[in-house]
Amino acid sequence: MSDETGTPAPGPTPGPRPEEIRFFGTTWVDHSGHYGLRRAAVAVGALVAAAAGCFVLRFAYEGLAVADVGSFVNVLVVVMFAVCSALAFSRTLSGFSERPDPEKQASLRGFMAIGFVGVLLAYALRCLTEAPGEKLRRKEYEEAREQYERRTTRRTGNPSRKAQAKKKRRA
Repeated sequence: MSDETGTPAPGPTPGPRPEEIRFFGTTWVDHSGHYGLRRAAVAVGALVAAAAGCFVLRFAYEGLAVADVGSFVNVLVVVMFAVCSALAFSRTLSGFSERPDPEKQASLRGFMAIGFVGVLLAYALRCLTEAPGEKLRRKEYEEAREQYERRTTRRTGNPSRKAQAKKKRRA
């Protein structure tokens, strides 16, 4: 606090800090800094990246057709990318609403890389409603602020004097 005016001194506010979200920083807290425009740009970027990824996968499939590896391998590759993309989509969406287990996440890294189209589509879909992971981080941040407020609230007076006053009133 400033001694002369009684106003808070400039600088960082005490208490827990909000966790940053990729592409959004901490603007998700108060939706400042062109938050809506940034969400739209991230959604469009994810959709463009997913379309580019599908284009590359199409060239890979055509390469298999030119190599004449057989219909079984062609079907196997298509099914592999479809299943991995679908599962990566659902795991990514669920990861925005609850913290994923780090060990499980590490073991699925290759699987998520194969299903990158699903990850990008989930990211774009979530950007239509909020910053990806905003709801989870907002809940955690508000709980941390609430705990901080409970810990830092000061009692007024001396508790032992209150006990003595109660005894006097009873007598």
